[in-house]
Amino acid sequence: MLAVIGFLVGEKVEGSSFLFDAQISGPAITHITQVPDGFWPVIIAFVGAYEAQRAQEGWVDPADCPVDQPGLLKEEYAPGDLRFDPFGLMPEDPEEFDIMQTKELQNGRLAMLAAAGFLAQEAVDGKGIIEHLTSSA
Repeated sequence: MLAVIGFLVGEKVEGSSFLFDAQISGPAITHITQVPDGFWPVIIAFVGAYEAQRAQEGWVDPADCPVDQPGLLKEEYAPGDLRFDPFGLMPEDPEEFDIMQTKELQNGRLAMLAAAGFLAQEAVDGKGIIEHLTSSA
């Protein structure tokens, strides 16, 4: 869902952002190739560390799994529950949690379609999304 916001914000703050000396420009689809190389090892390290921690918390150790059940989840682990709820939005009732989780999945799928549409539109004519929205023709 953040990808859609990233497309719009990335194009809107072009040339005025404090990140990367405001040198990243053009349609959002070209931004990733303009990011300096030193940025990626940092991102990969943070994401890798977080995913390793999540895997240790969520999955049973492969040495303790039955042979016919690889990738077995721990009983207390709920997929998608990252234990990050600073505003207290997660319902306590399991049925309400399932409804909220379904809504979040559906919104995420819709956002992926929107991001795919943004990618396709920018790939076709090389214009940014905001440029399309503000152009008169």
